[in-house]
Amino acid sequence: MYETEPYLLAGLGNPGSDYARTRHNIGFMVIDRLAERFSFAIDRTKGSCLYGTGGIEGQRVVAVKPQGFMNSSGPPLFRLAQYLKISSKRMLVVHDDIDLAFGKLKIKTKGGHGGHNGIKSIIDTFGTDDFVRVRIGIDHPGAREGVVGHVLGRFSAEELEHLDGLIQQAGETVTAILKEGATAAMNRLHGAR
Repeated sequence: MYETEPYLLAGLGNPGSDYARTRHNIGFMVIDRLAERFSFAIDRTKGSCLYGTGGIEGQRVVAVKPQGFMNSSGPPLFRLAQYLKISSKRMLVVHDDIDLAFGKLKIKTKGGHGGHNGIKSIIDTFGTDDFVRVRIGIDHPGAREGVVGHVLGRFSAEELEHLDGLIQQAGETVTAILKEGATAAMNRLHGAR
């Protein structure tokens, strides 16, 4: 029924209740929403990863939330990928991005980390930038010294009004990538703006 190699679908964030509803954890929120929508549980642990397996649009996925904190997302993901024999080319990473306005989504198929420490850790650990990313805009605080407080902060009241729709849209973007490939999904998403 499925292709032999599953997709490693990783949402980035920080573990623990202190970070649960912060901007930096929107990747975790998208993974949780997809698991709920496609009826599979994120209930297994391997090393510093919390993960679950399921099917999305005919594709077998291993949905994972690395539990080693954002800046060291790479090593736990790498160990899980090795354990499950999944190549980086079958990895799809969902993460927050301060360089995009709140609510804006972008698909990126390769390239640098753009200052995102979670992505930097993955590139450094896997030794490649050849994996698909779904970037979710959380806005820039304006001043560089405000970045840490911003990403680790909770969403504003205005942002909360749109957060559910944004998580839904990001999940649909992931689904589109799995269904029709990154290029087609990218053309549709970026062309629709």
